[in-house]
Amino acid sequence: MPNDHDQDHTEPPSDIVLKVKALESLLVEKGLVNAAALDEIIETYEHKVGPRNGAHLVAKAWHDSDFKEKLLENPTEAAAALGYVGRQGEHLRVVENTPSQHNLVVCTLCSCYPWTVLGLPPAWYKSAPYRSRVVSEPRSVLREFGTELENEVVIRVWDSTSEMRYLVLPLRPAGTDGWTEAQLQQLVSRNSMIGVELAKSPAEINQTNQGIE
Repeated sequence: MPNDHDQDHTEPPSDIVLKVKALESLLVEKGLVNAAALDEIIETYEHKVGPRNGAHLVAKAWHDSDFKEKLLENPTEAAAALGYVGRQGEHLRVVENTPSQHNLVVCTLCSCYPWTVLGLPPAWYKSAPYRSRVVSEPRSVLREFGTELENEVVIRVWDSTSEMRYLVLPLRPAGTDGWTEAQLQQLVSRNSMIGVELAKSPAEINQTNQGIE
């Protein structure tokens, strides 16, 4: 599914996207910006800096029941208390996954997204196929991301707008009792906070760490 989304855009780029691309090309052509460095910056903000903010919120909620209550009641205020403030994140709502309900976020009209806590939106989130199919066939879309849910689990799709952005609070994985907040953050991915994937299991983290070593 992610690859399909990256390649299957049924809408032409917006004027703002075309202008940004033109400016980027001009800066690279003039030698004012290094293309590789620019790609690295985008990669950092899309996958590292932004999602780490959200992962911090989720891990703290898993670790601290009082903070979890605050996050669910007034997420914008709770995020601000940790220093996560700014445009695209003023009106935030956190929806909690439970054993009986799985939450999934989309923006059917454009690409509204909580940049403050998730960084830059992935290309597939902005694509027309995702925006249409996730509403009509959410379970199939989840399968394409490798997420299999039991038939009895209800899937609820939340439509982000310019007035309201959503963040999914994933289910805390089993086998993480006694884990520190820092350890729990490793289990939280950007995709799990959008809802297309589950939080990582301790086994997945161990495999990743062994691969690095």
